[in-house]
Amino acid sequence: MMSPKTAQIRLMSSHPEVYEPCDDSFALVDALLADRTNILDHCPRLCLEVGCGSGYVIASLALMLGQELPGVYYFATDINPHALRVTRETLDAHAVDAELMCMDIASGLEKRLAGMVDVMVVNPPYVPTPDYEVGREGIASAWAGGENGRSVIDRILPVADRLLSDKGWLYMVTLTTNDPSQICLLMRKKGYASRIVVQRSTEEESLHIIKFWRDSDIQLDTKEILTTNKSVPARVKDSLISQFSQLSFCRGTNSNCL
Repeated sequence: MMSPKTAQIRLMSSHPEVYEPCDDSFALVDALLADRTNILDHCPRLCLEVGCGSGYVIASLALMLGQELPGVYYFATDINPHALRVTRETLDAHAVDAELMCMDIASGLEKRLAGMVDVMVVNPPYVPTPDYEVGREGIASAWAGGENGRSVIDRILPVADRLLSDKGWLYMVTLTTNDPSQICLLMRKKGYASRIVVQRSTEEESLHIIKFWRDSDIQLDTKEILTTNKSVPARVKDSLISQFSQLSFCRGTNSNCL
């Protein structure tokens, strides 16, 4: 059996103001590959990438699903217009297609695609920077994440909640500095379970690709917490902290965050 295809670096388009595929991009695609069988069984009809950059991730997703899941709709957004031109060239070079839109996160899609996205992938600006660098034009928009690298991530989470379908899955790149256990906890309060799909350490950073999905049991717990004004149980917080403090155990596993 042939291995699933992903976008080829030699066919990637580029621009000096567009973030090129790097360790975080490769880790996100590896996470999608690791979960590919589940995604195929999931039968998504609509996939969205927020912050498409070079187009490497959305092109790879379309390639790895395309032959076995024809008829899937792919969308991608980026605040950088140069990125959309590069993504279009990358998609064309790989003979796949997606609808591309220039916007901040998914500001123009929240009504159009509300509750419709089955797979959402995000490699957000996660590098800790001064807040004034967030949202700047050009390539800086790809990495400037503000204090703790969370400024953009914290804006993406509620958008994802509005866009994802009842069976929707979110795959997000996070850095240790972003406090991924707290991100999981924030999503738990919205009724989402989560797990690390890929954990990868480089010389400069420790990356976690986290998958989120709605969980009916967690939604019931959350409803009880909201109606009784209870806080999240300490055991849940302890579990999250433990998960991210034992990264050597998580490496290359599908261990549950929750």
